[in-house]
Parts: sequence; structure tokens; C-alpha cells
Amino acid sequence: MTATIPDPQATEVAEDRKDTAERLLRSSEELSFDPTTQVDWETPLDRGHHGMSPEWSSLYGTTYWDELTEEQRAELTRQESASVASTGIWFEMILQQLMLRDFYAKDPTDPSFQWALTEIADECRHSIMFARGSAKLGAPAYVPKRHVVALGRFCALTYSGEAAYASILVAEEVLDVMQRDWMRDERVAPFVRTINNIHVVEESRHMRFAREETRDRLRSVGPLRRRYHALLVAAAAYVIVTSMWNEQVYANAGLDTQRALREAKANEHHKALLRSSCAGLMEFLSSCGLLTKPALWFYRRANLI
Repeated sequence: MTATIPDPQATEVAEDRKDTAERLLRSSEELSFDPTTQVDWETPLDRGHHGMSPEWSSLYGTTYWDELTEEQRAELTRQESASVASTGIWFEMILQQLMLRDFYAKDPTDPSFQWALTEIADECRHSIMFARGSAKLGAPAYVPKRHVVALGRFCALTYSGEAAYASILVAEEVLDVMQRDWMRDERVAPFVRTINNIHVVEESRHMRFAREETRDRLRSVGPLRRRYHALLVAAAAYVIVTSMWNEQVYANAGLDTQRALREAKANEHHKALLRSSCAGLMEFLSSCGLLTKPALWFYRRANLI
């Protein structure tokens, strides 16, 4: 009879995951929010307020932006903020499916299992919060394009392990950097700032978990799987980021859509802002071996690097 020798590294990883999950659960108990009561839904919208920091508008820094009145700029940023929020809702629904599949039929007494359900509950509240916020901004539902919705279904059904958690991290990190600017900006509508603050605080825990899971899942993978999943993550990043600014925002803000699209596409200020905001994320992906040459093509196309 051969004795089974415990793997010290596997034991250490399991203990680290348990410790991380327990700390995240404690943090969630100590600092979580209820958007239904902690966001001011009753005060009418002041149409002089922006929906995001103007510098984050896709047209900021362009000739077209210079021609807009302050009222037009504020309306555009409100529509753009709602578009980003709608993309967030779309991806949060994918995220929930990824995590449910990952923890399906696993040990419910495991703190990681309980944290996964806690994160899913957070995402449900965030999606409702974003939806109500978009409605208050006077925006329609900015649903991603049909092929993007189809790709999202593919991702929800097939991504697993490090591909799932690194994709989750990419979406959360990009949105986090934007919202940290918006929540401190007094030009932004107060209720939007509150929404952003809630999301930033609670998503910081989600990002911690996604980073740890990504590192842990990559410990034992071979080079072929690493390169394949690097490509999957980069493709997901491209689709997410390029879906954030729906082209319908310009018409809904009363602008010339074709001119706005041309100037937004060539807007070097916006591209530079995206690249600088993603520096930490790219450093993390590089440290994990997920910035392969094929993957870099997608990140450059999305102006993330």
C-alpha cells in the first residue's frame, strides 16, 4: 500500500485562498452598502451636472467638444455615463454566470464558496443600482451590439479558471479607475458620485479575489494553456472596453453622430487616458505571463497599452 504524500505547495495555496476569503467576508460584513436607501433617488436631476468627469468624455479634447455648449457637454456625459453603466450591467451578468459555474456543487462550508455568493449578491445590487442610475440620468437602455451579446454568451459558457478571473479583473479594473475620478468630481451629479463610491468600495474586494484566483490558477498551467488563455482574456478586454461608449449616445445627446464618431475615434486624449489608467492592470497581467504578442494586439486595438 502506497502512502499519499501531501503536496506542501497545494496545501499552502489552499490555506492562502481560505485566509483571503475569510478576510473578504469580514470586510463585506463591516463595509457594504444598500443602494436602495443610501443613494438619493428622490431629488430631481439637476441638468447642469455631468454624468462623468468631462475629461473622460469620448469627445473631450476634440474640435467638436470645443464647439459644444456647457449644456450639451453635460448631456453628452450623462448619456456616456449611462452607456458605461449599461456595459457594466451586461458584464456583471456574465461574471455571475462564470462564478456560479466555478463554484457549482462545491463545498458550501468553504469560505471561498461563501465569498463567491457574497460577490454575486453584490453584483446583483450593483446592476440594479446602475439601471436606476441610468434611468435617472434620462438615458435609454444601451444594450451592446448583437454580436457582442453573442460573444458574451460564449464567454459565460466557456471561460473558466484563470481566463474567467483575469477577464473579470480586466472589466473591474478599467471601470474602477474611471469611477475613482468621477466620485471625487463635484461637477458630477451627487447621486452618480454616490453610486461610483459604492461600486469602488465594494469592487475593491472583488478585484482582490480575482487577482488571487488568477495567480493561483496559473501556478500549475503549462505554456500552451497560458498562451491560449492570454488570448481569451485579451479578446474579452477588447470587447468590453470598445462596448463602453455606445454610438447611440451622440444622437441621444442631440449631436451629429457621424462627426462625433469620427472625432472620438481619432481622439488621442481619450486613448492616452485609457492607457494611463490601465498601467497597473497591464503590469499585473505581464507578471502573470498573460501579455503575449497575440494578446498585445487586442490591448493595443482597445487603447489599453
